[in-house]
Amino acid sequence: MIVAALIKKIISLFLILFAGTLLVRLKILKAQDSKVLSLLTLYLIVPCVIINAFQVEYSPALRGGLLLALCASLIIQLFMVLFSHLLKRPLKLDPVEQTSIVYPNAANLVIPLVSAMLGDEWIIFSTPFTAFQLFLIWSHGRSVLCGEQGFSLKKIFTNTNLIAVFIGLLMLLTGLSFPDPVQDAIGSVSATVGPISMLVTGMLIGGMDLKRVFTYKRVWLVTFLRLILLPIPALLLVKFSGLASLVPNGETVLLIVLMASSTPVASMVTQMSQVYGQDADYASAINVVSTLMCIFTLPVVVALYQL
Repeated sequence: MIVAALIKKIISLFLILFAGTLLVRLKILKAQDSKVLSLLTLYLIVPCVIINAFQVEYSPALRGGLLLALCASLIIQLFMVLFSHLLKRPLKLDPVEQTSIVYPNAANLVIPLVSAMLGDEWIIFSTPFTAFQLFLIWSHGRSVLCGEQGFSLKKIFTNTNLIAVFIGLLMLLTGLSFPDPVQDAIGSVSATVGPISMLVTGMLIGGMDLKRVFTYKRVWLVTFLRLILLPIPALLLVKFSGLASLVPNGETVLLIVLMASSTPVASMVTQMSQVYGQDADYASAINVVSTLMCIFTLPVVVALYQL
């Protein structure tokens, strides 16, 4: 049942991706026009999704689920960082490849999938993974890409998504809520995260020379590591560790964390590659190929968990 709903939603999202590609190929829009949608997603849509996810009633079960999601997210993401460092020398991974295998596109893809598969009330359990990833990508990810040690605390704590997490958490703990018109507006904006994100990706693909994308021979290696090899330890952890038994509905909470860790390469890797002087075209190619391949790999990972 869950796998069937997942496949159905993935197909619908990829049809939107194809529509974005077609708009650019037919010269109705330009690939550069996607920048406006990207900014809308970053500064409005995803923060609304996160805040909207916290508009639920606080309970011990909810607290337990969030702590379980946080614990599993910490273990899985720290393992991915360690694993990338272990593979760096034998596979000769460059900075773009190393960050690509560590950082999945969790927020933009998992949120609409969770909403379609399980319902909006489950989206809240994806926020611990996203929050910790933001911390890692502006510390470890930045260090790898720019070749400098240290943290960008400003980038971490002024990130709109992390601010949204803090606002949502504060409202959850205090019992505060928005007036109905405001809440309706936030919910309406939240519902667009999946379509807009895929439309942006499709427009970017439409502006690319796909022949050049597939000339990067190692793009398949990185895609294999991101979508197949790295999700295996995550799958083993959530399925056989016994963590699911610690809280009610633990299996569903861990499924959400597993999905977040099994998504394609984060688009932020491409953006940061541009900022820090890495090969942004290569990063973009990895993002495109991994996004296209996840239509096959993500349902398999979920099906294996459901067995």
